[in-house]
Amino acid sequence: MVLSAEPGLGVLNRAATRLEVWGDPIAHSRSPQLHGAAYAVLGLEWSYGRRRVDEAAFAAELAGLDDAWRGLSLTMPLKTVAFGTAAARDRTAELTGAVNTLLLDTSGPRGFNTDVGGIVRALADDGITAIPGARIVGAGATATSALVALAELGAQQIEVVARRPEAVEPLMDLGSRLGVQVGAAAFLPSAYAEVPVTVATLPGDALVPDATADALAASGGLLLDVAYGHWPTSLSAAWDRAGSSARSGLGMLLHQAVLQIRIFRSGDAESPLPDEPGILAAMRAALEEPRAA
Repeated sequence: MVLSAEPGLGVLNRAATRLEVWGDPIAHSRSPQLHGAAYAVLGLEWSYGRRRVDEAAFAAELAGLDDAWRGLSLTMPLKTVAFGTAAARDRTAELTGAVNTLLLDTSGPRGFNTDVGGIVRALADDGITAIPGARIVGAGATATSALVALAELGAQQIEVVARRPEAVEPLMDLGSRLGVQVGAAAFLPSAYAEVPVTVATLPGDALVPDATADALAASGGLLLDVAYGHWPTSLSAAWDRAGSSARSGLGMLLHQAVLQIRIFRSGDAESPLPDEPGILAAMRAALEEPRAA
């Protein structure tokens, strides 16, 4: 079932105040800092923590939540299992097969994908609001969100660099649904076509040989690397060597969190928060503070 565009909030309890981010690993997550800063500006006495949950434990952990719980943020490896759990999903979740936000509704969990909007808004911070084409490095779960985001920015051709060409086939199918030509390229120290934007979706600790990373950086435009727990990454280091701009995934994390908070507050990712610029400023400041243990 696809969520309608009609906003609404049917949480288990309108007074519910508990939220968490789940995933495995989870200790590196900056989401509690972001959400806490936003809730303070909004004057919401909500709590937001983190919990280590893997795919095997997800169903039991979800079933154990009472009506004090409002919603959940999901990170890897839970986005696919959360998709399967959702009773209804928004358009971006349906397109990507990934849910990173669950609103605990009386009719069942409502699933959203705010990663797509997070990528779009993170690129807008660098003035990138329209592109003819782009490159994605990696063909895992986050690559689907990157593809939908780049399509929203108008990309007509997207090259996916992956170690296994067959891993790109689902992205080609998704591209066909979006009207985008998706091609596969190998990890090789060879020349790549010029693109204005590269979105890297590899794990932060993934090692890319310097020669290949340098080849990607030479023609890759701005790098948005969704990793932020490990920095610099192999790719961001290559962009630095090339004298090109590289951004970590903190911008994406920030903007997708704003969309999550909209959902947790009103049930609608399209409804802006009161004083959203002030909330964004507080959340950015929270990212600059030392990490809590």
